Amino acid sequence: MAVPKRKTSKCNKRLRRSHMALSVAQIINCPNCAEKMRPHRVCPNCGYYKGREVVKYEEE
Repeated sequence: MAVPKRKTSKCNKRLRRSHMALSVAQIINCPNCAEKMRPHRVCPNCGYYKGREVVKYEEE
């Protein structure tokens, strides 16, 4: 079984893991209803995507 010859230092370990950090989710305003939404997804409030209605929501 392979065993490391030397202990991996904190610096090298953290440098290797530096790209694993979580990024903040991007949020934009819907061009149709101005609600906050994730880009490239159907608006959960009005059901529009790229200027056309994709999902029909009933009015309450």
